[in-house]
Amino acid sequence: MIYLDYNATTPVAKEVAEAMMPFLVEDFGNPSSAHPMGGRAREALEKARGQVSRMLGCESTEVVFTSGGTESNNMVLKSVAWSLRNKGRHIITTKIEHPSIINTALFLMEDGYDVTFLPVDKYGSLDPDEIRKAVRRDTILITVMHANNETGTIQPLAEISSIAREHGVLFHTDAAQSVGKTETKVGDLGVDFLTIAGHKIYAPKGVGALYIRNGVKIEPFIHGGGQEMGLRSGTENVILNVGLGKACELVLDNLSDDIPRLRGLRDRLHNQILSAIPEVVLNGHPENRLPNTLNLSFPGMIGEEILSEIPELCASTGAACHDRSLKLSHVLGAMGVTEEVGIGAIRLSLGRPTTEAQVDEAAGLLIAKGTGKDL
Repeated sequence: MIYLDYNATTPVAKEVAEAMMPFLVEDFGNPSSAHPMGGRAREALEKARGQVSRMLGCESTEVVFTSGGTESNNMVLKSVAWSLRNKGRHIITTKIEHPSIINTALFLMEDGYDVTFLPVDKYGSLDPDEIRKAVRRDTILITVMHANNETGTIQPLAEISSIAREHGVLFHTDAAQSVGKTETKVGDLGVDFLTIAGHKIYAPKGVGALYIRNGVKIEPFIHGGGQEMGLRSGTENVILNVGLGKACELVLDNLSDDIPRLRGLRDRLHNQILSAIPEVVLNGHPENRLPNTLNLSFPGMIGEEILSEIPELCASTGAACHDRSLKLSHVLGAMGVTEEVGIGAIRLSLGRPTTEAQVDEAAGLLIAKGTGKDL
């Protein structure tokens, strides 16, 4: 199998699994317990929080552990909406966000909130001026993803942040896809909230984190015993949080090497396919995108069918298939990609274990399918 679907999920790194093992069997104490076993669990939990904070360049008191990206996104939108409902009920986001943002926004609309969904250009990029034009006196939150999960296009968060600060509006970014693939220092991005999903950075599924800037006060998302700074009650999952912490430490250790290596492999894959099939279309920004992400459309073909006939290649499509009907992805649709081109989309995303040989083999398989010729 050739796995090129790292934007969907990543394997658990060996170092992460090793860090978690003692808390599966030996150090099983409750972090809230006063005895030594509880103390060891608490120490491990806070070490993990520190590892996350160092990766983000923030204070450990600004990191709240969650069950993943979806919960973190829900927590921001709902808690901010609840906290500031007397100040305003207007939220700004984009048409290309993850469903955990879009569907939460739609839920809030049913509760009387007003949400503006901003357009993007043909590359999937948001013009910061669209934010400026959309801000109102009752705007309480701007939420824009850092990098798109389908195309990898990176948004101009620093410019958006300046507009948010100018108008006194809180700013959140869903960085589930960008963490571990590009720099995500919260000071550089200028955000008040940032979402992390563990399974995108070689930690287990079911764990994530939310950065909340010190000084920002929001309603608790889960009420109970007051864990996680009182915002997310419930006994902490030390095992998974330790895994996330170790994964964040690995990001710090590997990112400077991973970025150029993955970009080189991605471009090698693209160039091989493009040389053989010149009509292939790149979806997303040609330069300002994640170094590991390549979204290509094979015009006149259906991405789902291409992949189904190459079972040894694990990748994703840019179209959703339900009940034997094909539907253009909302991301490509927002970019103005036609249905004919969009249903031929395939997302190829590389990761730390990806090798040059795998890239070459994947290119050969896709070229053979796209041209009808065996190489």
